[in-house]
Amino acid sequence: MGTAKTFMLLAALTALFMAVGYLVGGAMGMIIAFVVAAGMNIFSWWNADRIVLRMQGAKEVTPETSSPMLRTFAADVARMAERAGMPAPRVYVIETPQPNAFATGRNPENAAVAATSGLLGSLSREEVAGVMAHELAHVQNRDTLTMTVTATIAGAIGMLANFAMFFGRERSGLIGSLAIMIFAPMAAALVQMAISRSREYEADKRGAEICGNPLWLASALQKIERGTRSSVNMAAERNPAMAHMYIANPLSGRGADNLFSTHPATANRIEALRRMAAEMGVSSEKAETPRRQAGPWG
Repeated sequence: MGTAKTFMLLAALTALFMAVGYLVGGAMGMIIAFVVAAGMNIFSWWNADRIVLRMQGAKEVTPETSSPMLRTFAADVARMAERAGMPAPRVYVIETPQPNAFATGRNPENAAVAATSGLLGSLSREEVAGVMAHELAHVQNRDTLTMTVTATIAGAIGMLANFAMFFGRERSGLIGSLAIMIFAPMAAALVQMAISRSREYEADKRGAEICGNPLWLASALQKIERGTRSSVNMAAERNPAMAHMYIANPLSGRGADNLFSTHPATANRIEALRRMAAEMGVSSEKAETPRRQAGPWG
């Protein structure tokens, strides 16, 4: 996404944060909120990857990792990064049965990608490659910094709005406090969605180019869609402001392409990938059951 649009979206989140600060503490509260928001932006800039990975309980895959499958997984990511002409990111795994993945970091030189154990356990090697190529595309497109800073400020808006319910009554009354408690987090979520939807389609397209087969990602998205509906990602549930960072919405019961979805409808993304595969001359027979390579995925 363009730098100007990114700046406008982050400015909107900062303004929301200041508005809630005004309700809680008047002009001084607004000033304090601005200082806090500025500090959060700077802190997130330098510590984006650490913040998100720690909150999601991610564990790094290193050459010393005992699991051959995880070492092969990390090697596959490094090979695709080289193919994309970018530095290899650090690779992490999150212990949860829900299949999902995300990327984080302030730039390609300081990036990390993470996959859940559910993703590695339920997808073929090609499908995993498609998913991780999508995440590498986010890194290459420099989406990850905006995603992380947005998640940090949006989460803070929700927290501050809850304070308004208890400390802002004298200034705006109970109705005003209820309104800001409800609509400030909702407005922050709308800004998150504005960031999420367009970048997901772009990352799907670039990810398909990186892995070489759009149908690998299309097949993976089908399985991820089923998996996110049937299992719960507790780390994401505890930190819902980070839902937009995942390749698919990790929050239970949210999958429609509507006003309150952080992601485009999976069916729309799959259709776009299939059209891309047709343009590339890739056989549609591989869309449902891509060939499994030999190795730890069987």
